Amino acid sequence: MAVIGFEEKLWAAADKLRNNMDSGEYKHVVLGLIFLKYVSDSFNEKWEELMDLDPDFAEDRDAYMAEGIFWVPANARWSFIAEHAKTPEIGKVVDNALDAIEKENDTLKGVLPKSYARPELDKRILGEIIDLFTNMNVGGKEAKEKDILGRVYEYFLGKFAANEGKGGGEFYTPKSVVKLMVEMIQPYKGYVYDPACGSGGMFVQSLKFVEEHSGNKFDISVYGQESNPTTWKLAKMNLAIRGIESNLGNKNADTFHNDLHKSLKADYVLANPPFNDSDWGQPSLLEDPRWKFGTPPAGNANYAWLEHMIDKLGQNGKAAIVLANGSLSSNTSTEGEIRKNIISADLVDAIIALPDRLFYTTGISVCVWILNRNKKHKGKTLFIDGRKLGTMVSRRLRELTDQDIRKISETYIYWQDEKGYEDVLGFCKDSSLVDIQNNEYILTPGRYVGIEEEEDNELYEEKMEILTRDLGELFEKSHRLEEEIKRNLRGIGYDI
Repeated sequence: MAVIGFEEKLWAAADKLRNNMDSGEYKHVVLGLIFLKYVSDSFNEKWEELMDLDPDFAEDRDAYMAEGIFWVPANARWSFIAEHAKTPEIGKVVDNALDAIEKENDTLKGVLPKSYARPELDKRILGEIIDLFTNMNVGGKEAKEKDILGRVYEYFLGKFAANEGKGGGEFYTPKSVVKLMVEMIQPYKGYVYDPACGSGGMFVQSLKFVEEHSGNKFDISVYGQESNPTTWKLAKMNLAIRGIESNLGNKNADTFHNDLHKSLKADYVLANPPFNDSDWGQPSLLEDPRWKFGTPPAGNANYAWLEHMIDKLGQNGKAAIVLANGSLSSNTSTEGEIRKNIISADLVDAIIALPDRLFYTTGISVCVWILNRNKKHKGKTLFIDGRKLGTMVSRRLRELTDQDIRKISETYIYWQDEKGYEDVLGFCKDSSLVDIQNNEYILTPGRYVGIEEEEDNELYEEKMEILTRDLGELFEKSHRLEEEIKRNLRGIGYDI
């Protein structure tokens, strides 16, 4: 996962300091300090530049705001914090610094964690973490160009998600999955929306895509929403350190019950909503105008998310949405009917089956729906079966490689552009609405792409020898089990 060399060492050093602190708690301690270090380093670089020009301008806040640099009061600058790292008051010093930055910068109000003075936080450990970050330059022009702080923040988010297991998936979508989704719908210009934005990874990857393809980051506008208050703060910080202007609302809010962007029509929707959410408050939303394809069932929010996002798509809008595989084939009367209506409206551009163990929250395989209000191939859907892709990076976690991402995304793009696309048995299939109707509107890619023919290089005699040996071993095992069962029965007075 490390991409610039020192994140892994930095994580190892920081994690040693965690002691007995819970990972979820430690996450906010560390990420808050990284953010504070970034803000201070960026400010300090500009401060030194202004001091060289004219010392009178060095404390002119307008000179900083004009370049998108947060104004940092004297008691919030890292040099001041580092001086107090070994004092018993360091917790209060950090809280005061974060509070001062919030008061001076409207976009950060209510965002920064201010709980460093609490008694249960070991101040010796806090001081050691501050010392660790003191020699790390994460602000300034050179660091910004390399996105050093952003990468460190992202790396730490991923590590915290891994440590927290199921809870980690609530704020973090694996980077390889996000990259795949972005590469497929290619958000060059326009409004990008995520109604369950977690820590903001979809937006970060969208910006990377634009920059890697020589676009202008100011050509995309970011809109999002997150119901968890602490995760909403992580997202605000994640976007702020990358200079991404965003509208995530002025607070956390539930997308279904308090839509903060009611009038938005997005050019791109990217989302990884909670899988199979069984308690999403359907009874109070029965007559909601978003349910144009049918009212979603109370026991599963998958189709509520789908319909909400379709409602948010503009005239030429495209969406990439990660959902549980059950969304492709659920035959409950309600979900089946909604899926049929969405398919009949010709909104499903592509369906991609992904391999298992990609997520911290679940080991099951999931899928990506690509929706499109302005499909190039009317009445057609591309099915891609990517379940055999991915590489295990730990005992329980798999990642899509860049080659895997390229294989899937290029297949979709070639199909769209009619340039070099061909059906590949076992991997991809261009299917018509009639094909889908014949499959009872079930969208599982395996039904359409077929089974890949396996190369058979073994000689008949060799294969028979292997099969015969395996069969003999099974017979022998069966005989042993039979004898063991008889022996156990005789032990309790029964004879066979």
